[in-house]
Amino acid sequence: ARDGGTRGGATRARGTRVVSRTDAGRYVCRATNRHGVATRNVVVTVEYEPSIGEPGCPERRLWLEGTPAQLGCAATGNPPPHVTCAKLGDSRDHPSVTSNVTRIELGDTQDPALDPPRVTPRVTRAHAGTYQCRATNAHGSAVRNVTVAVEYGPAAVTLRVLPSANVTRGTTFSLDCGAEGVPAPTYTWALPPAPNLRLAPDNRSVTVTGATTANRGLYTCTASNRHGRSAGSVVVRVDESWLVALVALGALGAVTALGLAVAGGYYLKTTACKKGEYNVRDAEGSSEAACLHRQRHRHDRGEVFGIQLTQP
Repeated sequence: ARDGGTRGGATRARGTRVVSRTDAGRYVCRATNRHGVATRNVVVTVEYEPSIGEPGCPERRLWLEGTPAQLGCAATGNPPPHVTCAKLGDSRDHPSVTSNVTRIELGDTQDPALDPPRVTPRVTRAHAGTYQCRATNAHGSAVRNVTVAVEYGPAAVTLRVLPSANVTRGTTFSLDCGAEGVPAPTYTWALPPAPNLRLAPDNRSVTVTGATTANRGLYTCTASNRHGRSAGSVVVRVDESWLVALVALGALGAVTALGLAVAGGYYLKTTACKKGEYNVRDAEGSSEAACLHRQRHRHDRGEVFGIQLTQP
């Protein structure tokens, strides 16, 4: 009988049944006849193959970049199983720290029973992936896949100005912001206030139409998630040189027109009274016209007028 009570009400001397893990324990064997009683204690150990369940070895893990790279995976079995985990596609094998619970120090292939412990490596983004954990003892083995995701704060913020950070007045330009991070970052902006800018629905970009001097200055994009934040900045310049050139060209045109007018006036003043014969209609309207030759010629059909040119 089992110590502390009977199982099935009596000792089983004959017959067989399927042994289960619950049969393990301390038993008391008693022999009796008319001359007396003899007892003996017996400890029964039940051995069984390994198993790996969700409570001791969750199939999905979430690690944070920079923390110790340890993978805990508990397995049951008797004798206590040896547990190893390896990243799929990675030939390195990571031995367990204890007999039935493994805390994998990734990248460390030493046997802690033989070698002094090394410094635990830190989690990097390269640790993300699927790991296969295997528990083995004399009666068999069990396998379980564990997927590891690595989270990290925003990094490598990029801020681009299209087509260029040197913008011509009146044109359209945009700024695009991007960053790496898990979970995906959200974006905020610090920029010169102006009525002609528009933010994208995801806040990753800004578009400016009809650029003016109000749009020049420092544009800063900040990427954030629950693990931190990072920012990038760029200076936008609005070029008005074409406007200055246009004003200068207009002024030059006005000066040129004025010069042409003055030159034209001077030309008319100095050449309008040259000696010669003119049409009578022109001559009659001039105060300086005089009928110099009143005599008629046989073949002339009218009088000839001349204009006497005098210097002013």
